[in-house]
Amino acid sequence: MNSPSPSKYGYYALSLLLAVNLLNYVDRQIIYAVFPLIKDAFTLTDTSLGLLGSAFMICYMLSAPALGWLGDRTSRVKLASAGLAIWSIATSLSGFAGRYHSLLLARVSVGIGEASFGTVSPGLLSDYFPRERRGRILSYFYLAIPVGSAFGYLLGGILGKKFGWQAAFFIVGLPGVLLAFPLWILHEPERGASDEKVPAVANSRRTDYASLFSNRPYIINTVAMTAMTFAIGGLAQWVPTFLYRLHDLDLAAANTYFGGITVLAGVAGTLVGGWLGDFLQGQMRRGYLLVSGWGFVIGAPLAVYALVTSSIITCLAAMFFAEFFLFLNTGPLNTVIINVTAPAVRARAFAVNIFIIHALGDAISPAMLGWLSDLWGLRNALLTTPVAFIVASFFCFLCGRVIGEDDGEVQGR
Repeated sequence: MNSPSPSKYGYYALSLLLAVNLLNYVDRQIIYAVFPLIKDAFTLTDTSLGLLGSAFMICYMLSAPALGWLGDRTSRVKLASAGLAIWSIATSLSGFAGRYHSLLLARVSVGIGEASFGTVSPGLLSDYFPRERRGRILSYFYLAIPVGSAFGYLLGGILGKKFGWQAAFFIVGLPGVLLAFPLWILHEPERGASDEKVPAVANSRRTDYASLFSNRPYIINTVAMTAMTFAIGGLAQWVPTFLYRLHDLDLAAANTYFGGITVLAGVAGTLVGGWLGDFLQGQMRRGYLLVSGWGFVIGAPLAVYALVTSSIITCLAAMFFAEFFLFLNTGPLNTVIINVTAPAVRARAFAVNIFIIHALGDAISPAMLGWLSDLWGLRNALLTTPVAFIVASFFCFLCGRVIGEDDGEVQGR
């Protein structure tokens, strides 16, 4: 079937998918806003607390390959809609958890639903718009990361303080149920609708998982995203608690400050990164990767300073600028995945990417930082994360070099 006009239906699809992605990150992040309340309710160690985040990510990554395979063979909008319904119901049911293990099981179910959406949505969205605008379009879509995460922190802090952590889960899970039907009936464009002029190798019959592991730019880009995910995942889950413990902010204030910073820095960084990435990509084949690499380089020392300063004002200021430069990568690195893979394998490309970046990233970093916090204290544990940003920058620059050698287009080998 033909793709609807990008100027009309494409922007409706973008708006709907962005709204769903916002709920994706609200429901994912809200648990970290109420960590102290859950810790007190179940008398948990930091290690057990961190496992709530890790359990979600482990299920998210393990279910992604199967869902990616399914997403390349069935309706992407139907799969995304079903995933939305599953994770929204599971989030609301988290509010009824009377024991630690019940909450753990609910978070596992959230992971399955969100993986259904995450594997198909970027490729689906890219088919509504021209190839040369992908960076900006995906940057709009990924505004959900800072905005949704911030709302998760803000709503968790406010609702948790006023009504308790159980009510916070129940309330934020309801909107997703309402959006499941509009997503179910969304018109789905033809796969690869915006890839009319990609090289002939894009039509290669090698559209299995094995083809992805012989795609050098894809693998190196995924390694860069893995290092980034390890650090950002740990920081996102523990910084509100860091502000609560080491800067003596109350729970609502800690989440409000961190949520506000994440919104402002994340929106600005994501939009600038998408625009700058498209601009530089028009000038050179490695434009997206240069934007991301230098963002990591600049963000790392700013993150260190935010963690070591004793002043709450300078801590928050440094955190703002660190997040701004780190969010530059959001649109560009995800656009690289689309640009170096064939349309018939994109859902699986994002599925493998999800599996790897979470298996070696934020599936282990929350529990690992919790364990290190029990040993060394939370500040020292968090200071291990900026090193990962430097690792991410190295692989961004390496990927840019490889793309320059391979013409930066769809890889079939």
